[in-house]
Amino acid sequence: MSDFLLELRSEEIPARMQAKAREDLARLFAAELAKAGLSAGETITYATPRRLALIAKGLPDATQAVSEEVKGPRAAAPPQALEGFLRKTGLTREQLVERDGVLFAITEKPGRATAEVLAEAIPAIIRAFPWPKSMRWGDASQSTESLRWVRPLHGLVALFGEQVVPVEIAGIASGAETRGHRFHAPAAITLTGPDGYVEQLRAAHVLVDQDERAALIRSRAATLAREAGLELVEDEGLVAENAGLTEWPVPLLGRFDEAFLDVPPEVIQLTARVNQKYFVCRDGAGKLANAFVCTANIAASDGGAKIVEGNRKVLAARLSDARFFYETDLKTPLEEQAAKLEKIVFHEKLGTVADKVERVAKLARWLVEEGIVGAQTPSLPAGEREQLAALAERAARLAKADLVTGMVGEFPELQGLMGGYYAAAQGEDTRVAEAVRDHYKPVGQGDDVPAAPVTVAVSLADKLDSITGFFGADLKPSGSKDPFALRRSALGVIALILDNGLRFRLASAVSRDVLDFFADRLKVQQREAGVRHDLIDAVFALGGEDDLVRLLARVRALQAFVGTEDGANLLAGYKRAANILKKEGVTGVEATALSYAPEQAEGDLIAALDAAEPRAGEAVAREDFEGAMAALATLRAPIDAFFDQVTVNDADPARRAARLNLLARVRAAVHNVADFSRIEG
Repeated sequence: MSDFLLELRSEEIPARMQAKAREDLARLFAAELAKAGLSAGETITYATPRRLALIAKGLPDATQAVSEEVKGPRAAAPPQALEGFLRKTGLTREQLVERDGVLFAITEKPGRATAEVLAEAIPAIIRAFPWPKSMRWGDASQSTESLRWVRPLHGLVALFGEQVVPVEIAGIASGAETRGHRFHAPAAITLTGPDGYVEQLRAAHVLVDQDERAALIRSRAATLAREAGLELVEDEGLVAENAGLTEWPVPLLGRFDEAFLDVPPEVIQLTARVNQKYFVCRDGAGKLANAFVCTANIAASDGGAKIVEGNRKVLAARLSDARFFYETDLKTPLEEQAAKLEKIVFHEKLGTVADKVERVAKLARWLVEEGIVGAQTPSLPAGEREQLAALAERAARLAKADLVTGMVGEFPELQGLMGGYYAAAQGEDTRVAEAVRDHYKPVGQGDDVPAAPVTVAVSLADKLDSITGFFGADLKPSGSKDPFALRRSALGVIALILDNGLRFRLASAVSRDVLDFFADRLKVQQREAGVRHDLIDAVFALGGEDDLVRLLARVRALQAFVGTEDGANLLAGYKRAANILKKEGVTGVEATALSYAPEQAEGDLIAALDAAEPRAGEAVAREDFEGAMAALATLRAPIDAFFDQVTVNDADPARRAARLNLLARVRAAVHNVADFSRIEG
């Protein structure tokens, strides 16, 4: 057994592509080896800005000899069939083996040296590599058949044990030679084999393991902040990006002018992160500090002083730009900015952003006026409710205004947030400023769900308008396509309703297909909470249950009930009754008196239904769904006894009709709570 090392050295690989490149390298390598019947005991991949590498451990020195058998025609088949089979296999008639009147071609394939397999696999892997973006280079680039790689490829190491696997592709021949750090160790390095690869590169100032680089950056940056009496603002995405930009990472802490702290902290953090790949720090009070941590790719002789100073100057220029945008935006009231939204198309079928703002403003006001939002305080005087409605409308009219500001033009991620800052600075009511800031929330799973009534009204109205608008324009999501993020918006609506206990019928605001869409999203949203999707279906199927707060209360009570012995047995009895009724074509309950004396079990079921039906109905009416389930539980034993002791399809037509009607009553009683036919099990 031997290990194999493959290193593909190139010009800089973008950090965002490195993780996927490692996955693709391992996948393609395994697939090529599998064709020859080989597999590695373990495969490790590495990526730095200048190299993509793979070490496959425990490869045999040669493949196993194999015998391939191909079934042919019968021995008595026409000559044409035999000739075709011989051409296909390349054998003669004498070389075929006959068994039970059927001819077989048996070919013995000797084992192959693993190095030979690798020599064929490497060019195939390189040419098939699926870079998101790739390029051709040099004179060969004039041909469309020339090699494509993410950046010009400069070196190829292929070592099986200590032996070079001979490969040449696009004029690059394999060998055992690589290069270390561009500045610390630019000379050629002769690798001794896969086992020493990581340590030989470490000696040449290259940490080839991306996880090691990330851990170093994470740890050292936090230590630098702590030594300065600060706390690093953690950012795993930035850790990974800096690890992908460096081969010998050296975190350094610097300071910027405190005067820039007048700019909103989110702007400073985004400027440092997006433009410069810097970490930021907080002081002991949790406020943003005038400190940053950059990651150099060199251990400078002066300890990094000049690097820090250069980065400080670049950051200062960026922050100056950000402050200019901020101060310039503050000079124009949001109301004036909002007027510019008439020139921005929201969607060709849904008008301008100004048109959307108008719809959202009216809907936000309606949500408050109808008591849907703010209903948590039912005694709210009419005057205060009107004030709340006016604030919701005002916030909605200003919510999108920051889309035309310079700051959001530079950093689209700050939409909403900057509007909140501008609204507060311009003297808007605090509730309006908060609603402008947070009306996009919740953006995704785990995001904060607004609770302030004005914010809830605007956020809910904004999302409902988008969903109903795009559905009305027949631009609904399909399959994996959701270009307008309507699924995310629906999950946001559900979170707003459930977290704030908003009581209203969705059907009053949306169409039937949108309601079905919400039902699907509700199943997704509740799956992580352990709520069964079939139970949500069972309640939705009743029709008319589109108050999500009440619906989920009913579903949770139902889930608890069907998990009990009474619930499971009642479900079995219901399904037996429903199957009989379906077979007999009975769809409803008829109000008829019995013309005969019922059997004991029949009479017991009638009595149990007479007691349980009103109890369950009253419990549902007061939203006591646990009580409704308890009422239904009393039917379990009478139903079991009825099926054990009573013949439903009696020869007497009157008895048969009455008993079918009794089963229809059972079905109707259960449907007071949920459509049990939708429940699995």
